[in-house]
Amino acid sequence: MQKLRLTQKLTQKLTPQQIQLVKLLQIPSIDINARIQQELAENPVLEPANDNVEYLQEAEDNSAIDTMTVGYIDELPQKNYLTYRDYEAEERWLRKEASVPNRYSLQEQLLEQLEMLRLDEGQHKIGEYLIGSLETDGYIRRDLAALANDLLLTQYIQTNETEVETILKKIQTFDPPGIGARSLQECLLIQLNRQPSKPVRNMAIQILNQTFELFTKKHYSQIIKKLAIEDQELFKEALELIAKLNPKPGGTLGSDIQQNQILYPDFLVTKHNQQLEVRLNAYNTPELRLSRSYIHILETSQKLGKDKKKSPSLQAASSFVKQKAESAKWFIEALNQRKKTLLRTMQAIVQLQYDFFMEEDESKLKPMILKDVAKIIEMDISTVSRIVNNKSVQTQFGIYPLKFFFTEAISTTMGEDVSSKAVKQALLELIQQESKQQPYADEQLTAMLVDKGYHIARRTVAKYREQLNMPVARLRKEL
Repeated sequence: MQKLRLTQKLTQKLTPQQIQLVKLLQIPSIDINARIQQELAENPVLEPANDNVEYLQEAEDNSAIDTMTVGYIDELPQKNYLTYRDYEAEERWLRKEASVPNRYSLQEQLLEQLEMLRLDEGQHKIGEYLIGSLETDGYIRRDLAALANDLLLTQYIQTNETEVETILKKIQTFDPPGIGARSLQECLLIQLNRQPSKPVRNMAIQILNQTFELFTKKHYSQIIKKLAIEDQELFKEALELIAKLNPKPGGTLGSDIQQNQILYPDFLVTKHNQQLEVRLNAYNTPELRLSRSYIHILETSQKLGKDKKKSPSLQAASSFVKQKAESAKWFIEALNQRKKTLLRTMQAIVQLQYDFFMEEDESKLKPMILKDVAKIIEMDISTVSRIVNNKSVQTQFGIYPLKFFFTEAISTTMGEDVSSKAVKQALLELIQQESKQQPYADEQLTAMLVDKGYHIARRTVAKYREQLNMPVARLRKEL
């Protein structure tokens, strides 16, 4: 027998407005303009406020205007349709821009050089395929026999390993030097063979040809013994010459086309009279308002509705305009809320890392996690995470990603917590000051950091050293 039961359940759901705000919070300042343009294209009721300068001036003269809020559609004043404007953007004279230079991709550079060789059609296609097989660092790590088989299957070119290697040798003469190498040893030898013949260059080639394995492990005494080297100074100069070679020739040009572009920081932090000022970088954000013509349609519809003379077509138009006007209002409110939330978050970060913004000293960074910022702005940690992601700030010292300011804590002998970046900075200074003939091992570095007051384990020192791109003591050793 079926029974009917009545139950109550309380659930939380995000409204469409909240979902829209969450999405806007994730967008960096450089992309927010594109999102606004998309909304302008989809919603005819929304329009840029600067399209009509005279009307904009008329709206500015109205003292009752609140540029940061939007009234309900039924309460709109007759002449005030300006709803969103960032006046601070007009004063963004402190905004600095980082230009990325225009340059060709690695493949384009190599294909241009390939055109200068006298090759038949088949050899030219082999060359193109080899260039296309280069990895981002400029190496070809696939077996030449496998490349020959691929050419037969994909390009229908009958070839062999010898012919492929012949074309590869020609590519290895291209710029940048070392391109097309199949190993680090071959890459370095290609670069040395292109230099004028000198005693130091000849010794460097001898070292790489006969003792490459010992060289990578920096067993210099064994190299000297095996090659019977008597001139210690010449040997040292040969090692210095090898150290100046480029182990990743592909990185000199990059693998992608990079057009001229402007990097916009999301926030601006400036210092005036020992006071920090935080601004949102919204220089290119257009001013938005509700379209006057569409609002006139809505007002006309409301007047006719009172007289009971509204036609079906006007009723449909009125419903469409009202729906789009509500959508436009939600979008403008979301933009306003986005601005306020971003500013509050950045102000919280500046408050927590005040000493760093005043002096730009990494040792001044304090331990900070997302929860600390969320507590100050009284929002959820997930919201802070969305705001911080892909955002950056322009300071008087340069541009920093917001994630730079979030660090884990390391305790000291004084019972205080310091930022892991401060510990890394202290570790880096110790390594830079060490004797290159007898570099410190991780155990020694750990003991020295403990003497400085940091409670830290050897494995943590090893992790931080790797994050600083510092090799182990054996590989830091020099003559």
